[in-house]
Amino acid sequence: MVRQWQTLIYDGRYSNTELNTGHGSRRIPDFVKLGEAYGCLAIRVEREDQVDDAIKLALETNDRPVVIEFVVSADSMVWPMVRQGTSNSDIQYALEHSPEWGEE
Repeated sequence: MVRQWQTLIYDGRYSNTELNTGHGSRRIPDFVKLGEAYGCLAIRVEREDQVDDAIKLALETNDRPVVIEFVVSADSMVWPMVRQGTSNSDIQYALEHSPEWGEE
């Protein structure tokens, strides 16, 4: 969401949201390796057709915690969101779309 705020509120001025190793990998931290280091079942989902199987496996796993890393585009947006300095009644459920609360 930090990158989302930088895109929407700070005109694309990005700071510390490009986390890469310089060796071609953009997974810092690598949540699968981190989860495995803590004894978790760790799953990486990179395509939409992997979602159901990953969730099914996670629900069937009863002997340890499960970490699922869902890989999405860096430009994906997380909704709903509330902009900084506003009240929760100013929630947006998509870009430039807010619910109507029946208030004037």
